[in-house]
Amino acid sequence: MPANAERPARVVSAQERRARLGRRQLLAPEARAATVEQATERIVCLHATDPATVYLSAWARVEALRVTDLERALYADRSLVKHMAMRRTLFVFPRATMPDAQAGASARVADVERRRLIADVERAGLKRDGARWLREGCTAVLATLADGRELSSTELRDELPLLEGSISYGEGKSWAGKMPIGPRVLTVLSAEGLIVRASNVGGWTSSRPRWTAMGAWLGEELAPRTAQQGVAGLVERWLRAFGPGTEADLKWWLGGTLRAVRAALVEIGAVPVALVGDDSAGDGTVRGRGAATGWLMPDDLDPVAAPAPWAALLPPLDPTTMGWTERDFYLGSYRPQLFDSAGNAGPTAWWEGRIVGGWRQREDGSVELQLLEDPGDDGRRALDAEAARLTAWLEGVRLLPRFPSPLSKALAER
Repeated sequence: MPANAERPARVVSAQERRARLGRRQLLAPEARAATVEQATERIVCLHATDPATVYLSAWARVEALRVTDLERALYADRSLVKHMAMRRTLFVFPRATMPDAQAGASARVADVERRRLIADVERAGLKRDGARWLREGCTAVLATLADGRELSSTELRDELPLLEGSISYGEGKSWAGKMPIGPRVLTVLSAEGLIVRASNVGGWTSSRPRWTAMGAWLGEELAPRTAQQGVAGLVERWLRAFGPGTEADLKWWLGGTLRAVRAALVEIGAVPVALVGDDSAGDGTVRGRGAATGWLMPDDLDPVAAPAPWAALLPPLDPTTMGWTERDFYLGSYRPQLFDSAGNAGPTAWWEGRIVGGWRQREDGSVELQLLEDPGDDGRRALDAEAARLTAWLEGVRLLPRFPSPLSKALAER
């Protein structure tokens, strides 16, 4: 534990954490952002593994969001950037956050992916010297995209024979198949911050990216940071958006090590606080045993008042649902119904800072609530209003989430 972990400055109850969640995650109507750039910066980044999630997460946090607002930010202004980072996951980052994301998370992902790809192509007998092949392949891709050309992975493979080939997996199994090696080269280069997902040739609910050089897309290379600087930058951003949280929360979110987290907490001067459950009196006294140690920035220790009662419908893999690994204060006992076996969250319904169920689309495109508890009359009315608001915003577009919750699948099978 960091040296500055002695004697928590104060107690933060679960009630206050939910109040912070409503305000800092921009989910309470009074806290919503004016622009998608503002919203993304305030919550660090948006999950982008499922392309529709980016839009739905922004919709929940930005007043009067239009699909074209996000497309402008991603593809015209390029103020937001799709980039692989923490836990080998695709995110949308504000442009200003990219150097810290690259140094503090992506570079570590790139190193793992590079070593894994080299080992796989050699094990499969595709290349005798996997390291040399990968160097040559990366050099060829960078040369092809250096002038700002945008090409799909298929177009790159057609131009560059070095990217041809595939690796068999699951031999003898019902799910056996072949995995092309070309896209994995692009994964390494993107995690290294050298290429980027540029324009998308599909609609907003699909992902069909063209690739180009990062420097050409942004008009400049990413500013260099050390790994320590990058981790510290990300940890500070996370604490301002998600804090208080524990070392375990930060380690999981970063996909890093406790050592790196603890060093960052010291570097940014984070302050320990005691995290207690709903049975706390909220008077600064720790009730009972086992209060966890959380962290806040030193200028963020004042109590946060609860916003007016609020409801929210969040998509699969939303950054709030996935923001912590110790989730009892907002998830309760609903993990089995709302998270799949790999830890991916499905669509969730929130009332007053707690998850109270999920949601899905009916065949006619309307949004249907899947409540796991009774939120009361006010909560039900507010959630019904959010379901109607989302139905209207979707304008009949049917979503096919990549990560449906067990709750959604169970109801769909009825």
